[in-house]
Amino acid sequence: MEADWEFEVGGDAPVIEGQWPGFIDLRSSPERARQLPEATQLPALAEALEKLNLSTSPVWTSKCDFWPQLESDAFDSDELDASPGSAACAMGCYIDLLPKTDQQWAAPDLAAAACKHVCGLLHAVPLRCCRADLVIRRAFITPELMSLGISAYMTACGESESESAVALQAALAAFTGALCGHSTLE
Repeated sequence: MEADWEFEVGGDAPVIEGQWPGFIDLRSSPERARQLPEATQLPALAEALEKLNLSTSPVWTSKCDFWPQLESDAFDSDELDASPGSAACAMGCYIDLLPKTDQQWAAPDLAAAACKHVCGLLHAVPLRCCRADLVIRRAFITPELMSLGISAYMTACGESESESAVALQAALAAFTGALCGHSTLE
């Protein structure tokens, strides 16, 4: 599986808000993820959100979105390791991740190490037509506590909408497994 990471922390770069208006805290009830509008459109997103908000997960989630149809200029089929003709349809999603403790990604090198580790695990997963892009950003864990967070973008393609949905489901499962320490091949 293709995967990469980067920093986007300066100037006008987006900031992750842990407690934004409309925030639903899934940490106490991860199963509530299935009620989110984005997750009803993509059940694999609900499964990922549930796992990422379990007490055993190293992170919790603050926001997500799902794009059921990406325009052809919004992705590069080569970056998805897609064979010719298998990029007719594409979709994507993102999940904002925040650390379980305020010391977990207290320094940029700690967040970078976490991203490098997850990308290394994902590179070992034999999936095509999908990728993960991890973007380290400034984050307000609470309105008073600034730290770092990660926006995880998943993109997938296929010859049809159903094929790209299958690829995105596999990408989300691999990503969640890599981040939470489970086998990505289960």
